[in-house]
Amino acid sequence: MKKGTLKQILLITDGCSNKGEDPSAVAALAAQQGITVNVIGVLEDDRSEDPMGLQEVEDIAMSGEGVSQIVYKQSLSQTVQTVTKQAMTQTLQGVVNQELKQILGSKQSLEELPPEQRGEVMEVVEDLGETCDLEVLVLVDTSASMSNKLPTVREALIDLSVSMNARIGRNRFAIYSFPGKKKAIDKVSDWASKLDSVSSVFPKLTSGGITPTGPAIKDAMYEFGKKSLKRSFMREDEPNIEEAGY
Repeated sequence: MKKGTLKQILLITDGCSNKGEDPSAVAALAAQQGITVNVIGVLEDDRSEDPMGLQEVEDIAMSGEGVSQIVYKQSLSQTVQTVTKQAMTQTLQGVVNQELKQILGSKQSLEELPPEQRGEVMEVVEDLGETCDLEVLVLVDTSASMSNKLPTVREALIDLSVSMNARIGRNRFAIYSFPGKKKAIDKVSDWASKLDSVSSVFPKLTSGGITPTGPAIKDAMYEFGKKSLKRSFMREDEPNIEEAGY
């Protein structure tokens, strides 16, 4: 299998979108561009679950071919890591299925393989999960109701960085918040291999305003392309890294 770069948007939110395009439709567009959209819905311990908000979390992830998880804020750190890794495995399994169909015919899939062969294929998937390049754009909802959850989000992202850097493959992270002051999203932390700046940047974030989830996902999707262009002009003597997804 040819190695490429797994690209993910990790949306962390606690409420329903209320402005702009349908976020599920935008997530589907991102998936078509090879960018998986994963969603973590953060709930308070002391408030009832919003059925519309929970459904939206699931719908966005399903349209974005990603993973969704509803979590209370004290469990957020572990969930961020789990969702990121689950999405990697899910994407890689999809790639393996496509490869199998090309080799063995359109009716053959991973689930239909004999147990021994399926185990061998899953070993390949696990190895790819450790060695492939990973790019995660974290998209944090900073609308008013997220105010008291932001410190927990900060700690969860630091833990994610530490966990992911145990992998062999190259990691790149960026963090954006929404709603932005003048645009749908604002840059919190530019693309980097670690999230070291999170501790200093997060306390400065202000919360409030609307929840334009659809426009935020759309703008986040475009940031992957900007990064590729920017990197190609950084240094002429650097090797050209193909940024094609799987």
